Amino acid sequence: MTLFNLTDLASTLPRNARLIGLDPGSKIIGIALSDVGRRLATPYGAMKRGKLADAAATILDIARKEGAAAIVIGLPLSMDGSFGPAAQAARDWAHAIARETGLPVAMMDERLSSAAVNRALIEADLSRAKRAGRVDAAAASYMLQGALDLLNEPRPPE
Repeated sequence: MTLFNLTDLASTLPRNARLIGLDPGSKIIGIALSDVGRRLATPYGAMKRGKLADAAATILDIARKEGAAAIVIGLPLSMDGSFGPAAQAARDWAHAIARETGLPVAMMDERLSSAAVNRALIEADLSRAKRAGRVDAAAASYMLQGALDLLNEPRPPE
């Protein structure tokens, strides 16, 4: 299945359909969910990265339960904005998730999302153990919020 750009993805969605945000790490996949107005992202949870079929089934369960109609997956571009091996792996995984779930998928630049979340959790004075349990879902939320902010920017008239 083809990946959408974010604007095209949003134009295909039914009213009040949520978005699922995924931050795929090498061991853990962070999960976030938008509100029905697609203005606010919140951490939802995390799952161990394992078999693609298991991840797809979990994502579909969340989509059905929460009324989500599409997925935004983090794209780990290099710091200079180039497309490196991590970004290629994420894109391949995004194609596979789109194919397995049948849900439309877009990708969003996620550079520094985990670092920003870790800084915020450190400032909140959370212990390393508590941070470890929250950073993946929070990073997915941070990335999804960036996508929602882009979608909600005022556009000049055409």
